[in-house]
Amino acid sequence: MSDASFDSRPIEGEAQFGDYFALLKPRVMTLVVFTAFVGLLAAPAPVHPFIGFVAILFIALGGGASGALNMWYDSDIDAVMKRTRKRPIPAGKVTRDEAFAIGMTLSVFACVFLGLATNWLAGGLLAFTIFFYVVIYTVWLKRLTPQNIVIGGAAGAFPPMIGWAAATGDISTASVLMFCLTFLWTPPHFWALALFVRMDYDNATVPMLTVTHGRKATRTHILVYTILLAAFAIALGFTQVGGPVYLAVALVLNALFLKGAYDIWRRDEAASEADNFRTEKKFFKLSLLYLFAHFGAILIEAGLDRMGVFA
Repeated sequence: MSDASFDSRPIEGEAQFGDYFALLKPRVMTLVVFTAFVGLLAAPAPVHPFIGFVAILFIALGGGASGALNMWYDSDIDAVMKRTRKRPIPAGKVTRDEAFAIGMTLSVFACVFLGLATNWLAGGLLAFTIFFYVVIYTVWLKRLTPQNIVIGGAAGAFPPMIGWAAATGDISTASVLMFCLTFLWTPPHFWALALFVRMDYDNATVPMLTVTHGRKATRTHILVYTILLAAFAIALGFTQVGGPVYLAVALVLNALFLKGAYDIWRRDEAASEADNFRTEKKFFKLSLLYLFAHFGAILIEAGLDRMGVFA
C-alpha cells in the first residue's frame, strides 16, 4: 500500500466544511443571532436557559438557510460581482443543487423545531421570514425594483420579533419597534455602500438605486430614511425595553447618523471622487456600529431591569 493511500489532504477544488458554512452567510447570521438574543432577553417573560439556547440556535439555522437559498438563486450575479465572486457556488466549491438542498433542509428543520421548542407563533414567524427573504425578495423583487434593499431589509428585521415571540408567545409595540429599527437602518446602510461599489451592481444588472436613479437621488433617499430611522429609534426608548441607557445611546448615535447622512446629501460627485468617497465610507462604518450599539443598549437595559436598578 502506497503512502498516498493515507494522504488525507483535501483535493484542490473539493468543498470543505468552511465552504458549506460560508453558504449560511455567517456574518449576516451574527446580526440575526444577536438581535434575536436581545429580543428574547428583553421580553418580559422568563425563559429557561436551555430553551433560550435552543431558540437562538434554530433562529440562527433559519437565517443560515435563507443565506444558502439566496446564494443558490443569486449564483449567476454573484459570479460577476467583485465582492461575491469568491462565494462557494461561483468559486466552484459547492453546486447549486447542494446549496438548495442544504437551504431547504435547514429551513424545515429550524421552523418545525423552533415551533416545538417554544411556540408556533415563533416558528411561523421564522418560516415567514425565510419565505419573504427567498421568494418575495431574492426571486421576485431584487432584480425588479430599486427598492430591493428596503424590501430585503424587512426579512433581516424579523429576528428580534421572533426572539420576543419565542419568549412571550405574542407580538408587542416594543417588538414591532425593534423590527422597525433594523428595517429602517438597512437602506441607508446598504445605499451608502452602493455609492462606492456602484460598478458591481452595474455589471450584475441589479437595479440598485444608484444604478436606476443615480447617486444624487440615492443621497436624498439616505437622508430621508435616516430621519425616519432616528424617529423610530428614539421612540423605542419610551417602550418597556427602553430606559436612560438606551435613550443616551440613541440620542448620541442618531445625532451622528443624521449628521453623516446630511454630509452625504450635500456632497457632489466631484468631491466624492476627489477623496475616494471618504464621507460615504465613514458613514458606512458608523452604520456597522449603529445597530449593534442600539441593541446592545437594549440588552443592558434588560440586565439592569432584572437587577432592579431602575425599579
